[in-house]
Amino acid sequence: MQPRVIQRILGLLLLVFSGTMLPPAGVGLLYGDVGIRPFLEAFAITAATGLVLWWPVRRERRDLRLRDGFLVAVSFWLVLGLFGAIPLALASAPHLSVTDAVFESMSGLTTTGATVIVGLDELPKSILFYRQELQWLGGMGIIVLAVAVLPMLGVGGMQLYRAETPGPIKDAKLTPRIAETAKALWYIYLGLTVACAAAYWLAGMDVFDAIAQSFSTVSIGGFSTHDASLGYFRSPEIESVAIVFMLLAGANFGLHFVALRRMSLRPYWQDAEFRTYFGILAALAAITVGYLYVTAHYTHFATDLRQGLFQAVSIGTTTGFTTAAYHHWPGFLPALLIFASFIGGCAGSTGGGIKVVRFLLLFKQGVRELMRLVHPSGQFTVKIGRRPVDDRVIDAVWGFFAAYVATFSIFMLLLMATGLDQVTAFSAVAACMNNLGPGLGAVGDNYAQLNPYAKWVLSVAMLFGRLEIFTPLVLFTPGFWRR
Repeated sequence: MQPRVIQRILGLLLLVFSGTMLPPAGVGLLYGDVGIRPFLEAFAITAATGLVLWWPVRRERRDLRLRDGFLVAVSFWLVLGLFGAIPLALASAPHLSVTDAVFESMSGLTTTGATVIVGLDELPKSILFYRQELQWLGGMGIIVLAVAVLPMLGVGGMQLYRAETPGPIKDAKLTPRIAETAKALWYIYLGLTVACAAAYWLAGMDVFDAIAQSFSTVSIGGFSTHDASLGYFRSPEIESVAIVFMLLAGANFGLHFVALRRMSLRPYWQDAEFRTYFGILAALAAITVGYLYVTAHYTHFATDLRQGLFQAVSIGTTTGFTTAAYHHWPGFLPALLIFASFIGGCAGSTGGGIKVVRFLLLFKQGVRELMRLVHPSGQFTVKIGRRPVDDRVIDAVWGFFAAYVATFSIFMLLLMATGLDQVTAFSAVAACMNNLGPGLGAVGDNYAQLNPYAKWVLSVAMLFGRLEIFTPLVLFTPGFWRR
């Protein structure tokens, strides 16, 4: 462990993060908000803290080790959640407690989209923009952004990239150098954001809403500038734009890179994970639309199609936008949609959940075990597409699944200990660990009614989900701290 190196990196990253407090202040000035002072104070506090951490160790130039990378990843998300809460805690509108401010900040940075704020339509533009900005920064991961910068500062980034990147296969790089990989991901991310904002504007949003909603769409965050989420606009065109960009953001960004480089759509359909991802969402949408039609929940099939398709894609990709109160839908649909969020997006996407490739590997391994029962002497290989998968990867996926279930159970029991009913506790943990946002029961609309203890538990659950269980869990192993 190299504490001075870690301290230097945290100081640098806090200095960078302090700059994110200034754009909301600029938006406040542009729209005549009176409440820009909290952002200026937060900028000063964050920058000063970063400077105090960085200055004494500014000449440390050693590379990170693997264990250092895990510690930086976890500690920085914790620090970000706390410092990101400062403007929200200092603002007079909304008037949030420290607990609520940290919950909202962590929800934004982890792209969860669970909110404790009611009355979004009345809030200053600076606060609304800041919430969206947090999600946009968290979407690809501020640490991945730092990977492109740290090599210039004398700090290697591969350890951070391995600790932060979602998905079971983390050593595959799009370009030979890790900094170039991070830059490639961010160029794609930025390009999708610009395209999404332009599409929203052409579909009828004003400039502010178009930019703000594009931040949370491409990040698969789900925060909105309105209490009614995208349902506020009552526009099929806007919902269609959202569906397209949610699907794109939920796919592996490596596929976008390859498709752009080859100028072809073929890489998408050649990828087994993408085919599974698309097939799952198509089946989910078909079941949702069909059940809404059979139960006559809406009066017209066109409404069944519109609402069912949007909610299926939004919940299935763990975005969390809503155009209808899906938690009040008939029968098994609410539970089906929540269960779909466990699968989530593709590895290497901004989506949450277990990830499609893990789900695919679990399914294929289950099939292999069944075949072994029928043919005990047979040799069966698990393949993704035409490529055999190393047994070590499959073991890691099973280990992840076991750790996920155990962690989920602990969080759920902790919530139920506060007096929450089973449906609310289960869906709240699912929505936060899968970085989804809206749940069922008491958290169907928002999380404002939960007690402070439950909010802190769920804030930790968001962190575990964003860092995919193993990264924070490894810090609790004695071997991690042993020299």
